Order: sequence, then C-alpha cells, then structure tokens
Amino acid sequence: MDLDFDLFQQMIDANKSKADKDVAARFYDRAVKTDALDENGLPVFKNVCFVEIRVRDSYDVFDQPATADKIRRFPTEYNRYLLSKKQIEKGAPLEQFAFLSAAEVESLKYRGIFTVEALSELSDEKAQDLGVVRERALAIKFLDNAKANAKINLWQKKEEFYLSEIARLKEQIAQLKKRKTTSGSKKQ
Repeated sequence: MDLDFDLFQQMIDANKSKADKDVAARFYDRAVKTDALDENGLPVFKNVCFVEIRVRDSYDVFDQPATADKIRRFPTEYNRYLLSKKQIEKGAPLEQFAFLSAAEVESLKYRGIFTVEALSELSDEKAQDLGVVRERALAIKFLDNAKANAKINLWQKKEEFYLSEIARLKEQIAQLKKRKTTSGSKKQ
C-alpha cells in the first residue's frame, strides 16, 4: 500500500501546466450499450472509461469517452483513476463504508485512498500526516468485526449443513422403519 501511496503522492506533486490550472478532470467508468445482444435477446453493456472536464467559473461540463490526448493532458487524474480501480479490485469501496460522510470519502479519494482496506493499512504516521487517524481507526474496527462475522457465517453454514444432514438421516430412518413394518406384516 505504501508503494501505491508514494507513487500517488508523486503524481500529485507533479506540476500542472498553467493552461490546465483552472481545469478539473475526473476519469470514471460508464456502462455503455453495445450493438450486441445476449442469449436472452437483451442488450449487452460494457465499461468505457470517460472523462468529465470542468472549467472554473463555468457551468459547462464536458463529458466524453477518454482519449489518449485527454490521458496525456491529465496524467495525475488518470493515474488516480487507475489507482482506484486497482484498489477496488482488492477491497471494499469507501462508499460502502457507512461510517464516513460523502465529504470524508471524497477527501480520502483525493489522497489516493479508495478502499476500507487501504485506509486500514495506513501506518500511524501516514494517518497522522493525512489527518485521517479517526477514519483509520474506524476502518480497522470495521475489518476486525467483518473477520469475526466471517467466522460466525462459516459456523452457521456448517450448522445448516448438519441440520439438513440430520433431517435426511431421520427421513431415511423413517423409510427403513416403514419397510420393516411392511415386510413384517407380509411374513404373517
């Protein structure tokens, strides 16, 4: 995690061109309908990387598929997008962490932290530097509880298996008793 964070910090520290200092870009995935149909005749969608560009003091938003030109123009924002995808593959997105407000989630994302796991893995020093000590502590508690819940769920699944096995064996015993009484009455 620290390697990813250091790389992200280098990207942020890189100088933005003067032309783009009043421009903000955000890369994200959007589901786009293709011309293909699945086996049920329903449309097939695919994820496409889009870029949303905003200019300071303007209400206009330019939202379009990301091109190589846009990626070169906004490398920090694009690398933030790639880092978020990489982290989310390995963990729970911050949006699903109920203990954070929308503002806290966005603040963490700006710092290159996109998952609960990444937040919990910050060192004490990094958390202090970023001002996210409380959030990190909540993430650690949340993950500890999730691990405990996983053990409970595993126990519950085993219990359900054993209960169904007991029910199956009881049914088998009832059928054997029925056969025994049926075969016993035939002998008489």
